[in-house]
Amino acid sequence: MATVIETSTTPWETVEVDAVTLDVIENAIQNARVQMDAILFRTAISTIIREQRDGFPVLTDRDGQMLAGQFGSPVDGFIDNYDGDVQEGDVLLTNDPYACDGAISHLNDWLVCTPVYYHGRLLGWAAMFGHMSDISGSTAASMPVTSTDILQEGIVIPPVKVVSKGELQQDIVRLAVRNSRTPDWNEADFYAILSACRTGAARLVEMADRFGPDVLVSAQKQLLARNREAMRELIVSTMPEEKVVFEDWICDDALGHGPYKMGCEMWREGDKLVFDFSRTDPQSAGCINFLLNDRMFKMFCGQFMVNVFDPQIVLNDGYIDLIDVRIPKGTLLNPVAPAALNGRTHALGRIFDIISGLFGTANSDFLVAAGFSDSPHLMFSGFNQRDDWFLMFQIGFGGIPGKPGGDGPDGHSLWPKMRNVPNEYTEAYFPIRVERFESIPDTGGPGLHRGGNGVRTEYAFLVEGKISIHDDRWFTYPWGVKGGLPGTRSRKTLRRADGSTENLPSKVDDVPVAPGDLLVFETWGGGGWGDPLERPYDSIAYDLEAGLVTAEGARRYGVVAGVDLAIDETASDALRATMRNARGDVEAFDFGGTLDELRAACLEETGFEPPAPPVQAPIAAAWLRKQRREAEARDGSARAAG
Repeated sequence: MATVIETSTTPWETVEVDAVTLDVIENAIQNARVQMDAILFRTAISTIIREQRDGFPVLTDRDGQMLAGQFGSPVDGFIDNYDGDVQEGDVLLTNDPYACDGAISHLNDWLVCTPVYYHGRLLGWAAMFGHMSDISGSTAASMPVTSTDILQEGIVIPPVKVVSKGELQQDIVRLAVRNSRTPDWNEADFYAILSACRTGAARLVEMADRFGPDVLVSAQKQLLARNREAMRELIVSTMPEEKVVFEDWICDDALGHGPYKMGCEMWREGDKLVFDFSRTDPQSAGCINFLLNDRMFKMFCGQFMVNVFDPQIVLNDGYIDLIDVRIPKGTLLNPVAPAALNGRTHALGRIFDIISGLFGTANSDFLVAAGFSDSPHLMFSGFNQRDDWFLMFQIGFGGIPGKPGGDGPDGHSLWPKMRNVPNEYTEAYFPIRVERFESIPDTGGPGLHRGGNGVRTEYAFLVEGKISIHDDRWFTYPWGVKGGLPGTRSRKTLRRADGSTENLPSKVDDVPVAPGDLLVFETWGGGGWGDPLERPYDSIAYDLEAGLVTAEGARRYGVVAGVDLAIDETASDALRATMRNARGDVEAFDFGGTLDELRAACLEETGFEPPAPPVQAPIAAAWLRKQRREAEARDGSARAAG
């Protein structure tokens, strides 16, 4: 536990802040967060941060409670695990998820925390993490799908002072960036993150100068209290006390096992929501484990609720005591160290489908389909035409789910702030040509509100190299709701220059490619919402004209379209009547089949054998045995003493 040193012990005075000043301060804090982003994206040089914007800032009060941010506050987990003092002018750095309670989720994310002082008193914290392109490990980009512990995935940086009393610790920076295949990128990106944190800290100090520190600190408390009350009313008014259950799956662990269940029970106790993940499968021996941070999950729940019912609520950490999260140790979402974590993006994304399923089961107003709950990775490395080593890293986009308010967007990121890398940029900086980049018709699940379509990208390789892929939803489907149908699965196909074709697994390392080879990278669509037979003809006519749905795909909506894509309403009315009579009752969720049915059809539908059932990782089994022995010893000692 860190010791925070303050040179002044004069307490902040609690004052009442009027509503106008409170809103001005709230917006000033949000603006400071935006400025932190701007500094990062304008000064980083790696593609993943500069172009795709994989960096996330946060500003907190002195206790580490988030005032502005997207992932929740990392400060408390960081400070709880840092053994030393923190003084004015210090900056802390780590990339170890196990050393910050999962506030960052894999080693590529470097987290910087800066204490903000005002005349000797701790005023708050500015923090940010960004994805480093490569931090050593067994594969380029440092995310080997076959890793079995975190030490195979790259350098592990424990919580350290990278700046001490204002003095940069150059040796730590040199050590960290030396353990990389892209040291120049890592060094530049680190300084960009550091500069962004200093910008956030400077803005907090400027606010204290402008309004007075007592007013600023009091406003922070009032903002937290206001948020808590708004969320409390939302929880009590929308969530029932009855327990609801929802389960979804990660398709495989790259070691041949799967699918891995993520199961959760949710209920309300008074004004608090409880989430119990005891139904979740044991941790994997592979890389797909996800150390789920409590604050992060609570922030996701809060964001989901306000987006549905009250988007005007500005989220902070004021309400986090109203949510209780229980995750058993040794499971996929709370693995025993040093379990591998680099493939955590699949479970991280699937958490949103779990939240959708839980809230939608508890209250139909919340019900949305499953969507593009992942961040598929493509890595391509080798030597370019100038014999310089290169590393291309891209995150794919897909279909957002259909929802009560309308269709899901096509070809969108899981994370709203992330952007697509322009194809012109990719072709200018890497020996690759993007032959095709398009929405895939009919991949969004049919529904009254259509699920968004996935994206097809065709990459033509211009030099020899190796590719690695992280993806999911090749075995299970992104489910539909309230009569809506599932979206399609993902697929990766490598077409060799010699004319041969190879279907690639969703998780694979170091596949050799040569000039003239073509990778067809297809992501999945979002599930549909509501009865597709109720979708208006005008909406389907637009889909047909825009190329989002084909004439063949329109028949899933009960629509007959000619070769000119004109809809025959008389024939369509008859087809819809026939389909209604034949289908029977409409289920709340359509998963595309049971797991047994998916296994039986797997080889024919995907070209791959179904994964074998999950097995418990040896490290988790050993930890559980040790816990049982220690518990038995304690019980024996207690009986002897009694």
